[in-house]
Amino acid sequence: MSLIKSVSTVSLWTLASRVTGLARELLVAAAFGASAMTDAFNVAFRIPNLFRRLFAEGAFSQAFVPVLAASKAKNGDVATKLLVDRVATLLACALVLTCVVGVIASPLLVWAMASGLQKDPAGYEAAVFMTRFMFPYIGFMSMVALSSGILNTWKRFAVPAATPVLLNLSMIGAAWLLVPWFKGQGIEPIYAMAVGVMVGGLLQLLVQIPALSRLGMLPRFSLQWAILREACADPDTRRIGKLMLPALLGVSVAQISLLINTQIASHLPTGSVSWLTYADRLMEFPTAMLGVALGVVLMPQLAGARARDDGAGYSALLDWGLRIVVLLAVPCAVGLLTFSKPLVAVLYHYGAFTALDVQQTTWALMGWGAGLVGIVAIKVLAPGYYASQDIKTPVKIAVVVLIATQLMNLALVPMFQHAGLSLSISLGALINATWLLIGLLRRGSFQPLAGWGRFLLQVVASSAVLVVYLLWAAGLVDWVALRAQPWLRIGWLVLLMAGSAAVYFGALWATGLNVRHFLRR
Repeated sequence: MSLIKSVSTVSLWTLASRVTGLARELLVAAAFGASAMTDAFNVAFRIPNLFRRLFAEGAFSQAFVPVLAASKAKNGDVATKLLVDRVATLLACALVLTCVVGVIASPLLVWAMASGLQKDPAGYEAAVFMTRFMFPYIGFMSMVALSSGILNTWKRFAVPAATPVLLNLSMIGAAWLLVPWFKGQGIEPIYAMAVGVMVGGLLQLLVQIPALSRLGMLPRFSLQWAILREACADPDTRRIGKLMLPALLGVSVAQISLLINTQIASHLPTGSVSWLTYADRLMEFPTAMLGVALGVVLMPQLAGARARDDGAGYSALLDWGLRIVVLLAVPCAVGLLTFSKPLVAVLYHYGAFTALDVQQTTWALMGWGAGLVGIVAIKVLAPGYYASQDIKTPVKIAVVVLIATQLMNLALVPMFQHAGLSLSISLGALINATWLLIGLLRRGSFQPLAGWGRFLLQVVASSAVLVVYLLWAAGLVDWVALRAQPWLRIGWLVLLMAGSAAVYFGALWATGLNVRHFLRR
């Protein structure tokens, strides 16, 4: 499968995931608005998600995929299957212990994440209860991360990319069916969303089994002491463990930043955590469809190139990925900076979601837009280091960026409140991406191919045309006032967004850039 087909497969499924995720957020926003209870749910859901990103999709994946790809390239499928069995066994043992400790320590975790929730005792207690209920979600998702690493290494991208749709559908079902039922039974309605999370996590795990079985890579677990000792002594599992330590520190930096920002937001006006969350959901469209898709596809390819000692192929992969980032992330950033209010109004402005919520979410979304290119570029640049099993360099950069981000918070939060938090993260991402790029250039790992100067001018010129169009489109309609005519508002959005795509790609064509040829190069 070609790279562009692989990226397209992941992107399309990611689009389905983000569309269903957006439908999920729309239902939650309409049912609950931005309140103490939605803040409680968002905090409770962030805690297992924090650990999932910290261990499963973060440190574990960064350490596991390069070693797995190298084993596949050098040792063959039989030896690699043994490695999968050993890693899965050790991971399962660690997850059981983590989930037990997490359930017990839920009150401490909620306090550490968002002590400001204590200003509403009912909201704080709800956050503790939902954290306890949802914490085992990390166990489901960590095993899903193991499966995704295996499937992506074997270039089976569809199932891992489609899996998140199941979580969204489960939560949509909970919002649609369980919330009214909980209200009728006198149960706090927001608890229905926690049930949806757990059901979705279980479904995501179950759907991995047939895909792994078809590959002959379904892990076999064993709790026999002799097997556990062999697993711990295996050179590859020990290598994964050693790589996880710096990777854990690196991912911890990002999650510590998220924890600090959530803590700060919990002390800002009620609704701040939810405004940031709603904006984050919209920002995830371009970051997931571009950054995550590229990272998922490129990571095993880069690791394979390194294992074959193919320096030219490795550099060409990075060059292609970065050009895709510039081509598609720049206009997306322009859209978030100039067209945020129409997006927020059309997608969220229903039910309990007020005009104030629209404006506050808009400011947060514009903050994300300022650093979107950096956020997406990191997903391509960081795997360039991980594929070489160099995790320490990105970690050092991330630590410095964390400090810089929090220093920026001191200046930006007093001025922009919750929007200052998203803006500081965005600026930090730009610093991070630039630093990673300079490092790859200096070590000679990445040698840009010819034509970058002309390409950048073409993208910048086309984006400038897009800015003019979107500013005109944003002021064409009173997006908040059209709340009473939702279908008219949706129609305007679809029409103007289609026009924006035509304007941008038409401008690229006018500058002489053949997009189809470029994507297939």
